[in-house]
Amino acid sequence: MWANKARYLIKDKETHESIYNRAGIYAEFGKIICISTGYFSDYSKTKKLFRLKSFYGDDEKKILIDFASLLNKFFNKSNHLLCAHNGKEFDFPYLSRRMLINGIKLPKALNTSGKKPWEINHLDTMEMWRFGDYKNFTPLNLMAHVFGIPSPKDDIDGSKVWQVYWEEKNLQRIVTYCQKDVLTIAQIVLKMKGEELLSDSEIKIIY
Repeated sequence: MWANKARYLIKDKETHESIYNRAGIYAEFGKIICISTGYFSDYSKTKKLFRLKSFYGDDEKKILIDFASLLNKFFNKSNHLLCAHNGKEFDFPYLSRRMLINGIKLPKALNTSGKKPWEINHLDTMEMWRFGDYKNFTPLNLMAHVFGIPSPKDDIDGSKVWQVYWEEKNLQRIVTYCQKDVLTIAQIVLKMKGEELLSDSEIKIIY
């Protein structure tokens, strides 16, 4: 199946074997090993508290069940929004496809079937930064740089995740990378609202 898919991706002297490390970015061939989430439990002019929680491990189905349970229990109202960088093109479709492949019913927050575009409660910081300019593609680390936010890619980036997982067997390193991404997105949203960045004391990791 990968050989058939790769026919449309191969360039120059590449083969489907040589680009196999790219297979994981396609939900039909990938496996979710970490989902990092963040939310504001307090949000006001005088007080903010941002909580980070990760679901991770080798058992993809358990990760997805636990994440779906979180969404169903706490984030299932019409005023709840899911936010990610390039989330509309990657994160949200990928999560939805892997849930269906694993036989998990989609939570309300991810189920877009039959909804009009304005009824889908998904925010995308890449889309927000475009301001209607569809030719603009700005990666998360570049947005972080222009806003003076520490880069979330100071250790690894997405292209290295497969190697760190399959060859180094270092899942915790991936969890840290994912949490940095989530925190960076929250900081960018605050910047785009004209607000101050979160301080270390306003960030809590839940285990």
